[in-house]
Amino acid sequence: MRSPFGKILAGLAILSTCAGTAQAAAAPTAAAQCEINRPVTFGGMNWSSNLVMVELERFIMEKGYGCQTQALPVETLPALAALERGDLDINSEVWLNSVAAPWAKALKTGKVARIGELYLGGEAWFIPRYTAKRLPGLKSVADLPKYKKEFQDPEEPTKGRFYTCPAGWGCEVTNGNLYHAFKLDNSYTLYSPGTGAAQKAAIMSAYQRKQNIVFYYWYPTPLVGALDLVKLKMPPYDVKTHACLTSPSCQNPQPSGYPSNPVFTAVNTGFEKQAPKLTEFLSKVSIPLPELNATLAHMQKTGDEAPEVAKWFLKNEGTTWKQWVPADVAQRIQAAL
Repeated sequence: MRSPFGKILAGLAILSTCAGTAQAAAAPTAAAQCEINRPVTFGGMNWSSNLVMVELERFIMEKGYGCQTQALPVETLPALAALERGDLDINSEVWLNSVAAPWAKALKTGKVARIGELYLGGEAWFIPRYTAKRLPGLKSVADLPKYKKEFQDPEEPTKGRFYTCPAGWGCEVTNGNLYHAFKLDNSYTLYSPGTGAAQKAAIMSAYQRKQNIVFYYWYPTPLVGALDLVKLKMPPYDVKTHACLTSPSCQNPQPSGYPSNPVFTAVNTGFEKQAPKLTEFLSKVSIPLPELNATLAHMQKTGDEAPEVAKWFLKNEGTTWKQWVPADVAQRIQAAL
């Protein structure tokens, strides 16, 4: 016959076992150990979607994979060269038709790799809809010389002003070649704002005052989504013609429209070999355009900086980002929010 004392001990053992099981179930996943023992380096290009994407991937790597990371401020073409050299591990957003020729050249070296498709973007030359109503004959880029007085450059009043990309961006090369291809040299100045913020500010200022302005921009972006704009027509996209337009050494640029623009993630192949788990994560990063538009619209509305916007995305779009990572990584990220 079992003694009362023995029953008490057995009961305590059962309670202890149950408590231990409950604690194990509630315990967080073990801390992650990063695959590489140095900071992972990202290219910190300064347009909104890239700023957010970099901070989003950095947060996931730091909190989910236990890595150290850093973003190095750089422009598009220098970033590609740095990626090839190995000075950067990751270029989160490569807009293919802005760097088609340099990318093809870098790819041939075997030092860079295209690993993930983020979304499908686009580019165009725009005028506000109010300008299109004032100037009903202005339908295409080829019509611009006839309307140069309507877009007067304050520094060169005999010409109009076309707002292109900031210096150092890949689209600066393409737009410069298109400017020559459409023979705008004698009728327009090619005005390059100093930064992406200056470009956006100039467009917004003109729009708010209902001034005529003709400019290049890309999408998806909060600006294109927020303003009522009209694309100026260009000839149909031609593969060979456009390849020349993206090259700084294009000798005889000819008009061509922009293609749909695949935006993808690229890595240095040395990093790809050193960090297969991180590379697998990056290869799965893809964001539906409605979600990206909502995220960028939130950024513009709140004025939040990229790190806060990245956290907002992680808190609100769990269905999307949890597909990029294993369950234990997702648990650590969720716990860090």
